[in-house]
Amino acid sequence: MLKDEDIIKSGMDDDFDERLISSEVIERDEPENILRPKTMDGYVGQEKVKTNLAVFIESAKMRNESLDHVLLYGPPGLGKTTLAHIIANTLGVQIKVTSGPSIEKSGDLAAILTNLNEGDVLFIDEIHRLNHNVEEILYPAMEDFSLDFIIGKGPSARSVQIPLKHFTLVGATTKAGMLSSPLRDRFGVLCRLEPYTNEELAEIVRRSSKILGAEIEPEGAMELASRSRGTPRIVNRLLRRVRDFSLVSGHDKITLADTKKALSHLEIDELGLDRTDIAVIEAMIDKFNGGPVGLETLAATVNEDANTIEDVIEPFLLQLGFISRTPRGRVLTAGAYKHLGRPVPKSAQVSIFDENDDD
Repeated sequence: MLKDEDIIKSGMDDDFDERLISSEVIERDEPENILRPKTMDGYVGQEKVKTNLAVFIESAKMRNESLDHVLLYGPPGLGKTTLAHIIANTLGVQIKVTSGPSIEKSGDLAAILTNLNEGDVLFIDEIHRLNHNVEEILYPAMEDFSLDFIIGKGPSARSVQIPLKHFTLVGATTKAGMLSSPLRDRFGVLCRLEPYTNEELAEIVRRSSKILGAEIEPEGAMELASRSRGTPRIVNRLLRRVRDFSLVSGHDKITLADTKKALSHLEIDELGLDRTDIAVIEAMIDKFNGGPVGLETLAATVNEDANTIEDVIEPFLLQLGFISRTPRGRVLTAGAYKHLGRPVPKSAQVSIFDENDDD
């Protein structure tokens, strides 16, 4: 019989220091491609988005035209990339994938656009990070399906227009507000992806477990879903780690006990908070009396990057109602104290999540 420490060593990857519950893509997510659905029917959740896209795609096919450009926006890990591939698959065309930061020069984008076939889908992830000069090349490409270049300088300069084949640009962003108005206005279809319910995540777990060949009990699937921050990428990542613990323990099926034990070893609590989240809350309590505290000061205190706190850690704590933003800095609410079993000071703010709490 293996001891807990042996299970931990076998169940964890060497790169465990990367946050399992981060919704950002990390290296161990590469096998995630096998878990991605290929059709709308296999895609769980986002019912309104799927219904609307199905209509727009069918209409484009009936008109024998390319689909209008699509902007997918919302928090990371909700399936924007998967949805882009499903769009291309449903249209029966090829998809070319790139990202905003990787297109450094106008010529890079021009090379991609001129190599697209009729009706192809061009997927640009993190489209809000496009270089401004590159973005301007997109305007005529999206509207008129052409590239406009200025050749030469001074009086001898002349404009050259290169026609493009009709294509569909699918842009994905976690920060729609950072898109310039001219670019945002050129998208004909705007789809906001929302966080998933526990029931939807449990369905994803059941589907993924079958693909991975690791059957999971319904109670285990729901437990996993409830700790995954409403994010499919996180629930699939955690499923693979829980599977490792269960397999090394010699079990044929992932049980509720396996799930709880694995998540306990991974230091992920019942709300989905990990040790980094807890460290932030504890630092605010122990060193700043619950706040207010500035972002840079808090980042230095917990030895974490300020952007990571603002973009990865803070949004979920805000969603839980554990912190609030004030003009003077971040402040903990009563809910954060209660979650850690700490005495709630009179100065602690009461969030809307705490008002109906009898404790």
